[in-house]
Amino acid sequence: MKTALVLLSFLTFSLIDAAPAPDPVLDVYGKQIRAGTNYFILPAVGGRGGGLALASTGYKTCPLDVVQERYPLGNGLPLTFHPVNPKKGVVRVSTDLNIQFEAASTCARSKVWKLDNFDQTFKQRFVTIGGVLGNPGPKTISNWFKIEKFEDVYKLVFCPTVCPFCKVQCRDVGIFIDGGVRRLALSDVPFKVMFKKQT
Repeated sequence: MKTALVLLSFLTFSLIDAAPAPDPVLDVYGKQIRAGTNYFILPAVGGRGGGLALASTGYKTCPLDVVQERYPLGNGLPLTFHPVNPKKGVVRVSTDLNIQFEAASTCARSKVWKLDNFDQTFKQRFVTIGGVLGNPGPKTISNWFKIEKFEDVYKLVFCPTVCPFCKVQCRDVGIFIDGGVRRLALSDVPFKVMFKKQT
């Protein structure tokens, strides 16, 4: 009986290990996105702004918030992706990851994305910087995002699974227009994106 249980456990774990990895995320040229390599996040639908960048919003100067450039031809600022498992070199869909800007900032803080606290004025949760790179757990739950396939392109999602007992509300990341500034925020309408490697 013990032998049968051991064998059953072994087979169960073998099947789990053999489960196929999620699909890799591809850039605009059909190449796999690599962790730690610089990319631009661009809108998949043209004519409504350019790539993602940083800007001060409202009355604050720091931290800077993640926004979409006003000019459709602008690439925005380069970013890197850091999967929850740092040994994984390829960025895959439906996988927890940190997103980090790779550009100088006037704010002497981390340039890792995080979901800000609920904004009572706008009744929104905005994407800002100041997150922690790595260290998955309840203290960093707001720093983890995912890339999901959406129609024939991709979307960004806040739905972290790095903390099994944490309660999170999974939502798409979309665009919230604040006085002409296109800010990233949780939304029912996803922001369709594509990725272009910085050359």
